[in-house]
Amino acid sequence: DYRSDIEPRMLLVHYLRDQLGLTGTHVGCDTGYCGACTVIVDGRAVKSCTMFAVQVDGRSVRTVEGVANGDELHPVQEGFWERHGLQCGFCTPGMIMSSIVLLEHNDNPTEDEIRHGIEGNLCRCTGYHNIVRSVQYASAKLRGEEPQGASAEVGS
Repeated sequence: DYRSDIEPRMLLVHYLRDQLGLTGTHVGCDTGYCGACTVIVDGRAVKSCTMFAVQVDGRSVRTVEGVANGDELHPVQEGFWERHGLQCGFCTPGMIMSSIVLLEHNDNPTEDEIRHGIEGNLCRCTGYHNIVRSVQYASAKLRGEEPQGASAEVGS
């Protein structure tokens, strides 16, 4: 729970980073295009550069810092680690947050559903192949199944 006086025009992304020190939420474009600033507000993936901080008063906001359970990675974070879903890491927090929302609504998405679920997030490094594999890994873990082997391939 955070309480503070906020300048009414302060964007949520700047409040999180500058006022609360939660720097896992990245600023990429300031236009809502790249998705690096994605956070979860009341269970929905939201681009925090398009929302004023005052708009989340009394609402649930989850950032990438709140995803892991202590030293235990969230299955989506584990998937990104195990399936090499990151390169430079700049888009990773937003990708993780969008993937979590997707899997909270659909625990067994198809490749197309995964691609649709992350379509508001841009990655300039991986070409999305390993990101999709990362979400598939997390999906299996969340269903209590063993993820497919590291050599498992996503369809072309």
